[in-house]
Amino acid sequence: MSETFDIAVIGAGMAGASISAELAPFARVLLAEGEDHPGYHTTGRSAAFWEECYGGPNIVPLTLPSGAYLREHGFLAPRGALYIARTGDEARVESFIAQFAGTGVTIERLGRGALEALLPGVRPGWDHAISEPHCADIDVAGLHQHYLARAKAGGVVLRTRHQLQAAEREGDGWRLDFGRAGEARARVVVNAAGAWADDLARMCGARAQGIAPLRRTVAQIRTNPPAPATLPLVLDLKGEFYFKPEAGRLWLSPHDETPSPPCDAAPEEIDVALAIARFGEVVDWRVQAVERKWAGLRSFAPDRRPVYGFDPQIEGFFWCAGQGGFGIQTAPAGARLAAQLLLGHERDAMTDAIEAALYSPDRTGW
Repeated sequence: MSETFDIAVIGAGMAGASISAELAPFARVLLAEGEDHPGYHTTGRSAAFWEECYGGPNIVPLTLPSGAYLREHGFLAPRGALYIARTGDEARVESFIAQFAGTGVTIERLGRGALEALLPGVRPGWDHAISEPHCADIDVAGLHQHYLARAKAGGVVLRTRHQLQAAEREGDGWRLDFGRAGEARARVVVNAAGAWADDLARMCGARAQGIAPLRRTVAQIRTNPPAPATLPLVLDLKGEFYFKPEAGRLWLSPHDETPSPPCDAAPEEIDVALAIARFGEVVDWRVQAVERKWAGLRSFAPDRRPVYGFDPQIEGFFWCAGQGGFGIQTAPAGARLAAQLLLGHERDAMTDAIEAALYSPDRTGW
């Protein structure tokens, strides 16, 4: 038996859950997830922070309005962030500050004394810091459940263990084959498949966007002294590490971006060791134990901008993909914008300042 929907969203991670919630009041929506539970891959493995500069200036228009939504609904807790750099990296510091001029982000240059107060035990040579005071921890699981609950309340039909096997155009819509799970029909297919976005595009006859999955590793470590609860998120301005406190422990990443096929990503020991080595170059704390470790896939288009909009060649195929590592912190504005583009609705206060062409799937000049 085949059910019929207006829209089928493929993938129930943050991208799929959030756009489904935005579409729910206006259409009959299927939210199809191949795993046993929504958010199993990238969404469930996030380092869980909202940071105004993350992703660069082209992502700020999505980040700032999303922050207002996240605060309003109680998903942010104050943290603060520090970008740090060594002596000799003055040009990098100046370039970082310059690229965010006029974007609306709040950053402040700090000297060595202020850095020592915020990061006890920082080693000599780290003499430059940029404070981003509005950085906050995100309740990722709470946000994901919020969107799933909104979607359910709006009538969205969630189907787990629905791995799409084939898709073909039939008349003015799609016939979707989920193998043993059955079939469905929909007028529009939304590609919210994360690391599998290009695979889904090819299945539907669309040209791949070059969305590449990159593995990111995080380890939870116990240190002596223990990580202060008030420690800000600390990021290397060169992009070689970041760490933040979490429930008396420290979450540490080597900021790795290892190309990977779409898969259930697992951490590599070499990446954990690299993270610890880099951490030891920053502070004089002793790492007592690695308590757990994990990895997730962050999927980027070549220009590192998300892809929102109808495919320029394949009718009824809509992109909501390529959100990389900033997909969770930009979910509110990204999903709202994507739903408005799909439905042909006018912008609202959250999205009216966003230049949609920055994220269009035809920006590559097809």
